[in-house]
Amino acid sequence: DDAIGVYEKALSIQPDFAEALQNMGVALSSRGNMSEAMVAYEKAISIRPDYAEAHKNLSYLLLNKGNLEKGLNKYEWRWKTQEFLSQNRHFRKPTWDGKESLKDRKIFVWCEQGIGDMLNWSSALTFLASQAGCCLVECHPKLLPLLRRSFPDIRFMPENRRFDMNREDFDFHLPMGSIYQHFIPELKNRINSFLVPDFNRVAVWKKRLNKIGSGPYIGVSWKSGSISPKRLPNYAKIQDLYPIFKIPNATFINLQYSDYEADLKEVNNESSFNIHNFDCLDHFNDLDDVAALCSALDFVVSTKITVPMISSGVGTVTKLANWKQSPWNNRLLNPMGPEVEIYERNTWEPWVNTFETIAKTFLK
Repeated sequence: DDAIGVYEKALSIQPDFAEALQNMGVALSSRGNMSEAMVAYEKAISIRPDYAEAHKNLSYLLLNKGNLEKGLNKYEWRWKTQEFLSQNRHFRKPTWDGKESLKDRKIFVWCEQGIGDMLNWSSALTFLASQAGCCLVECHPKLLPLLRRSFPDIRFMPENRRFDMNREDFDFHLPMGSIYQHFIPELKNRINSFLVPDFNRVAVWKKRLNKIGSGPYIGVSWKSGSISPKRLPNYAKIQDLYPIFKIPNATFINLQYSDYEADLKEVNNESSFNIHNFDCLDHFNDLDDVAALCSALDFVVSTKITVPMISSGVGTVTKLANWKQSPWNNRLLNPMGPEVEIYERNTWEPWVNTFETIAKTFLK
């Protein structure tokens, strides 16, 4: 509220102050005033038509409202923002516009942003591959086993930017975050599970789960390994999950991939709850085995990090505790699997209320 007051004062002095309008849009959006935020972004763009940051933030609001076509089109402005300029890549071959035929052509899809985003967006790869003569996809090396098994007709390779301007092994390229833009009708339908775990490892995990307790087996995670002031409202403290841990006759499994030891120690030592952690599992690097464990579980409860992208992708019932006013709360960035249930927290509300709501769904 204080920030909005300052921006309003600045605009009373200089009505064409585009930066103040853009920043006010961010503050209004965080407060839940989506319509007012949209007006602020549009005013900023009317003053500065090439204001990339305002276009990008407007895209999040449009996507949040379900306007996929216009929102995904606006999202392409990300490459002109300061945040994304260094991530962009340049090739001699053209970007696929969604109109050129890919029959008997090779398309190269390159990774951008985080591991979770890459996994989530892979849900649309089959749509693309069905149109192309050959589909090449770059990804982080630790995703190779899972993605190669999940999409055997697609050629996956580790990310390598060193020879971009000299590459001649494809006809068109496409950044991974742009793939949804060309398959909007398909995105409006329910997407089946698209990640295929190692079923031998799933069987192993099911045996191990049976040895430590009875079901239902519920995996939990609550925060990202990368926390900044901008991202912080998306994540909870482990204490906020206490309503989940009170679910009777359930066995809880840690799926947190970093900075969890102190949290688990506090919960397990100071309460009657017990969250089991498999020390043999490298939660951060062995994502293929994380996918197998997620597949062996009955449910996953998590805030928006990589974990629900994996669990939803393999088809496990995933209950997502989501920050309602987050710019990333939309069809582009929410988990795409078939069994995703989203429970939202407003900026001004405590997380524990959201987890209480989720816990009640287990008691019905």
